[in-house]
Amino acid sequence: MTMTERTAEPAEKDTADCLRQNDHGSQAGGHDGADVRSAEGAEGAEEPESARERANRRWHEILQETRVAQTGVQILFGFLLSVAFTPLFRDLGTFDRTVYVITVVLGAAATGSLIAPVSLHRFLSGQRMKDEVVETAGRLMMCGMVLLALTIGCTLLLILRIVIPGPLAEALAGGVMLWFAICWYALPLHLRRRSQGARKGA
Repeated sequence: MTMTERTAEPAEKDTADCLRQNDHGSQAGGHDGADVRSAEGAEGAEEPESARERANRRWHEILQETRVAQTGVQILFGFLLSVAFTPLFRDLGTFDRTVYVITVVLGAAATGSLIAPVSLHRFLSGQRMKDEVVETAGRLMMCGMVLLALTIGCTLLLILRIVIPGPLAEALAGGVMLWFAICWYALPLHLRRRSQGARKGA
């Protein structure tokens, strides 16, 4: 082996070592850049929403909830209105007729409360009152849900008194109303209080 070949071998090794180091450095730099971008993305995801964004989000949530409740109350109210024109309605006693009248009035009031947010938004649109609209619409929704629950309970009582005469009809209607109260009001309030207690403990 000549002197020139011996000198060339270390030079080639040094060049290969440098290339490997550069490759490792580029890979490390790529990972670092990805970590930085990930950290920036995580920080961006945790940024609190502005007051306007919060109002818009709450308004869209109320609209979705209103659509669900409106469908139920409109179907129920339409059924109640048709009952008065059936032959069986003439055979109802005084108590059952009173329950029917109360049920129709509750159904009409529930319909008004659940549709009110749409009218409220239409009249106040462009007046820079989004927070007030959202707050009032939320209260109308809660009122409408109470009226809807009472309407369903009275409708159930009216039907059960015809199918099952006697105290059993009242007991079944009362049991269903109790279940509504647990699902619609007691459970959400319990979860809210538990969440508030956990935040205070933390």
